[in-house]
Formats: sequence, C-alpha cells, structure tokens
Amino acid sequence: MKLKCKGEDKVTQPTGDVTAVQGLTLTLQCTFETSSNNPTLFWYKQEVNDYPRYMLQKNTFGSKTVKAPEFQDDRFDAEINQTSFPLKIQKLHVSDSAVYYCALQPTVTGNSKTLNKNLWSKDNTVLHNIH
Repeated sequence: MKLKCKGEDKVTQPTGDVTAVQGLTLTLQCTFETSSNNPTLFWYKQEVNDYPRYMLQKNTFGSKTVKAPEFQDDRFDAEINQTSFPLKIQKLHVSDSAVYYCALQPTVTGNSKTLNKNLWSKDNTVLHNIH
C-alpha cells in the first residue's frame, strides 16, 4: 500500500498475507520517504466497524516513543530507522486482530480499499491478513 503525503513524502506498507501465532511476536513493516529533517511517524489500529485509533508515535530525534493510554504496555513498540518504522507486537492476543497502518506527519490520504485486513482463524490461534 502506498500513501502519499504532502509534497513528495510517502509511506509504504507491504501487501500480502501475514500469519502469526497467538502468544508470539509479529513485526509489521513500514517504510517511508520524506524531505523532512525530523519526521514524525505514527501507527494506528482500526478494528472492524470502528475508526482508526492512534497507537503511538516517534520522531527521528526523539528517544522516547509516545503511546496512547491503551497501548502503554511493553507489548507494542516501534523504532524509527533512517527509512523504516516497523511496529512490533509481542505476545499476540486475539484482540490484536485489526487493520494496522503507519502515517507520516502532517497528513496522509489514501484509498481505504488498499488497506490490509487481519482476521483470526476460527480456533483463534492464527492471525491471517486478508486484502
């Protein structure tokens, strides 16, 4: 998925299936290009029939990840690198099933039909990415 931002900035997330086992760790990839010297990147989680909810953010020069209250535990973390901002979710829960996407400040626009949807298997042990 490619999301274009102001100017020539862009965020890219890979498409395709993602399978993860409950209780293990999953890393969701996000790469970006920007002309900013100090970009701020965000991760959002969107559950079925709900709006996207802010999870966390970080900028290049900031050492601390700023998290929303419901994502304060150590299961969620993201490290900003020169051109990537992967989200790591540890000890996966069934409730982690959702659409996740990253964004680059200030604004992001895109076609929501290209977003990936994650669904748990019927026995709630395997996370499948459906697109």
